[in-house]
Amino acid sequence: MQNLKTVVKSRKRIALIAHNNKKKELLVWAEKNRNLLFEHKLYSTSSTGILLEEHLNIKIKKYKSGPLGGDLQIGAKIVKKKIDILIFFWDPLEAQPHDPDVKALLRAAVVWDIPMACNTSTASFILSSAMMKETYIHIAPNYK
Repeated sequence: MQNLKTVVKSRKRIALIAHNNKKKELLVWAEKNRNLLFEHKLYSTSSTGILLEEHLNIKIKKYKSGPLGGDLQIGAKIVKKKIDILIFFWDPLEAQPHDPDVKALLRAAVVWDIPMACNTSTASFILSSAMMKETYIHIAPNYK
């Protein structure tokens, strides 16, 4: 099996998503990291994106809400190598009606080997990494 190389530019494409019980946590984290986030291209599901845009005055490309297919839309962008980083504050203690979509999104990030944060600590480590400011070659597995 041969690996696929793609160039990840210094301006990363970051997906920001949060379940309802985690939206405030994501917002607090994003406010602390607004200046760093502003340097990158941001994507989100609908309600999370609207919340972040209103509070941070940052432009975000929004997709449908998670339960209406937004998680799957972002997962598809990961598969097409159009998302570099997934920051998804999901709620492990609350049953989600769209749980299969959530698992599919998380699975896509792991299968295509992109950095993924599901909590503030990991998100902060990723955003503060020296690799955030540089171009790098991402080697993803080739499943053909």
